[in-house]
Amino acid sequence: MRFIKGLFLHQRLFYGLAVLALLYLLSYWFHGLFGITNILLLVFLLLVFIDALVLFRGSGKIKATRALPEKFSNSDVNELKVTLENKYPFSVSLDIIDEIPVQFQKRDFSKHIEIPARESSSFIYTLRPTERGEYVFGHLNLYASTKLKLVRRRYRFEKDQMVKVYPSFIQMKKYAFLALDNRLTLHGMKKIRRIGHTMEFEQIKDYVPGDDARTINWKATAKRGSLMVNQFQDEKSQPVYALIDASRVMKMPFKGLTLLDYAINSTLAFSNIALKKKDKVGMLTFAEEVKNHLPASSKKTHLQTILEVLYNINTKFLDSDYGGLYNQVKRKITQRSLLLLYTNFEHITALERQLPYLKALSRKHILVVIFFQNTELDQLITKPATSLPDVYHKTIAQKADYDKKVMVARLEQYGIQTILTKPDDLTVNTINKYLEIKARGIL
Repeated sequence: MRFIKGLFLHQRLFYGLAVLALLYLLSYWFHGLFGITNILLLVFLLLVFIDALVLFRGSGKIKATRALPEKFSNSDVNELKVTLENKYPFSVSLDIIDEIPVQFQKRDFSKHIEIPARESSSFIYTLRPTERGEYVFGHLNLYASTKLKLVRRRYRFEKDQMVKVYPSFIQMKKYAFLALDNRLTLHGMKKIRRIGHTMEFEQIKDYVPGDDARTINWKATAKRGSLMVNQFQDEKSQPVYALIDASRVMKMPFKGLTLLDYAINSTLAFSNIALKKKDKVGMLTFAEEVKNHLPASSKKTHLQTILEVLYNINTKFLDSDYGGLYNQVKRKITQRSLLLLYTNFEHITALERQLPYLKALSRKHILVVIFFQNTELDQLITKPATSLPDVYHKTIAQKADYDKKVMVARLEQYGIQTILTKPDDLTVNTINKYLEIKARGIL
């Protein structure tokens, strides 16, 4: 039974049978060909028997392992390594078919490798997940054949390997260097001119030309007999919260990811920067109700807690309750904080309905409303209109684009800071705004 399950016929065998069938057909007219064809058939069957015998003699002649990383990074390219070992005393040809998780909808994975006798080989391939959750790999199927390539023997390994797909920790590491002040201008980050200075004292140092004369410490100057100045640093341990809208407005897809997943990836990268800046980071999600409230903390282990909470965000994509969000923030976040609200508004009327709650939040906290440009409209806006329907489509697209800019002006009218961004630029723009607020000392 094991022999039957593992036996597969190679394509070359069917070619051989087709040639023999053709020879038998020709022997109807050329009678001398019939005997030769019979001999060829016996030789062919003997070769098939020998090919099967050498392949199926003994067990464990081929070994294979699929090395998965501890976790996958969502929306990023992740590498997997497959290692193969040939224990046959002759070289084999391997066709590899990996049963990739159903989430990828990829059914055409195959790889062909030639491995010399008693040697090993390996290869790496990549996958890009677009959903958080558990991904289960099926069998790693190997089909071994000799140089005759008449039959193949199937080997199966590594069934039901599971890997979890977390929010983009690769993106988080990519932007981690931005916590260093001397690297802020790289990767699109702006260098913000300070307005005044923060009031958290760091040290007294010697005056050098260019220091602010208003920071001169006259008592220390009198004792040392030379000019001394007070040096200040960015205030630390300031509470910063990510408020993530997990309602239906965040279900819009862009390059395979929902806007919600873009917000989750951005929250993780931004939280890492804020913790490196010694601030306290917290978060909550809301839709029809407020969930996943995580109090602000600056502990070293807090980033892992944030990662786990973001990984487990589940939503039914129902309508959001901004009234519930306001009540929760009012009760749970009592200290003045920076609130980064990830949401989306496609119509001005949608913003107007929530504007009273946003204004109420901004009275006590620094509120930054982050919403998205509809990049799918860009092609319609830039495309020349050559027909009447094209004119209608272009006009509607321009109106929708203009409405987004009106929303920004409407929010800023009430002192609410905004970020209108493309999904691809969300992380950079969010970190930029945080660093700008820190540099200006307005928190």
